[in-house]
Amino acid sequence: MTSRANGGETSASTMPRTGSPTRHAVEVLLVEDNPTDVEFALRALRGRGLRNHFVVARDGAEALDYLFARGAHAGRDASELPTLVLLDLRLPNVDGIEVLRIIKSDERTKAIPVIVLTSSRQDDDRTRCDALGANGYIVKPVDLEKLVHAVSEIGYCWMLLDESAC
Repeated sequence: MTSRANGGETSASTMPRTGSPTRHAVEVLLVEDNPTDVEFALRALRGRGLRNHFVVARDGAEALDYLFARGAHAGRDASELPTLVLLDLRLPNVDGIEVLRIIKSDERTKAIPVIVLTSSRQDDDRTRCDALGANGYIVKPVDLEKLVHAVSEIGYCWMLLDESAC
């Protein structure tokens, strides 16, 4: 089930949607199948002043359904895209490499920054992610400082965290 998180998780279909993301209402798609890693990421970012809404997809197919407003998300406004995708590579149904390939090859989504958060230390994975257009690659366990740096490098730190943290 895809859920939104901002202090807790709620079904995406019950959350009110606002217009385009703004400096104070940023949406981040976290694609992660491990509940412990989801909670760690959210807790770590909250500890740094998180003020965003997260949409959590538990596998690659669910992430793609959310992005392209299909399947369980067919009623969602497909023009309202997340500002950032945090993507695990080792996912059920559709793996993270394929999700990244689809995001970066589709005109509607290719401009969305994608930061890969993975346990994979394989050079081949990093090389493939770089070739597909990933904007960052961070090996788990996620070091929050590395995440902040990766997000800062693509100019999005102010959207995720209080300006004083950037």
